[in-house]
Amino acid sequence: MIDKRIIALGFFDGVHRGHGQLLTQCRKMADTHHCKAAAVTFSNHPDGLVFGKSPELINTDADRSLLMQKKYGIDEVLMLPFDKKMMNMPWRDFFDMLCREYKAAGIVCGHDFCFGARGEGNAQCLKQACAEAGMPCEVIPEQKIDGITISSTHIRSLLQDGQVEQAAEFLGHYHMISGQVISGRKLGRTLGIPTANIAPKQNLVQLKHGVYACRVHIEDEYYIAVTNVGKRPTVNGHHVTIEPWILDFDGDLYGKDIRLSFHKFLRPEQKFASLEELKAAICEDEKATRAYFSNIKPDNCKILDVI
Repeated sequence: MIDKRIIALGFFDGVHRGHGQLLTQCRKMADTHHCKAAAVTFSNHPDGLVFGKSPELINTDADRSLLMQKKYGIDEVLMLPFDKKMMNMPWRDFFDMLCREYKAAGIVCGHDFCFGARGEGNAQCLKQACAEAGMPCEVIPEQKIDGITISSTHIRSLLQDGQVEQAAEFLGHYHMISGQVISGRKLGRTLGIPTANIAPKQNLVQLKHGVYACRVHIEDEYYIAVTNVGKRPTVNGHHVTIEPWILDFDGDLYGKDIRLSFHKFLRPEQKFASLEELKAAICEDEKATRAYFSNIKPDNCKILDVI
């Protein structure tokens, strides 16, 4: 049975606590049945083709896969293209494809999962098809925190409002952004505050512009950082950038990949009258960032940073 898979179905944007219930059940079923635990998802959001507009996403495909594998122990993440063929595929054909091509030996999905042409397939259809095929099927009920349904839509709204601590409650980890460090204007170096610039991905949800206390993952090491998200109005910037000032770090990061986890919103972005005022404000942000992390147990950071 080792070539067989227990398959978790969903888009898994954010890989939040609701998804976590589904993925955890997938892992348990895979262990019970001596199968691989696999997530079958899409490389592009179905809404883009079905409704002509895709929502801004919480994570890149790579970060979705990373979270599912590292946090929930999923063995494989299979990303299928959501194209016209997939959109128009009858739900029975989709189920047969999972069994035939992806060796499904059991399926886990959420209560509101829909699939197949015109969304005619649903969780009950899967349960019936699995029963007929003699394989297990688990449907995960709606998950809530303090009466609020855990959903990618709600988490996006929290991130857009800068409420990263509240978003972490629903995600089960701090919101993370990964990217390659690119060359910037090097203005920070002239102020004695060198930053590592990351170009934000175009299809990702945009955080509220402002300054955040972050942790940075660089080559298996963690650092803390003061991170500005925005257009840098003091220096007449026009494009949104993500610029962490990595504290207590000295090294060349150009061309390297780093991962930021956003722990706390410190203040909105603002335009200062001079570079001296800007530097003074950033130094206050540094104090606030150090104070914040000094009051948090390292183990708590690790639990929510995940990786």
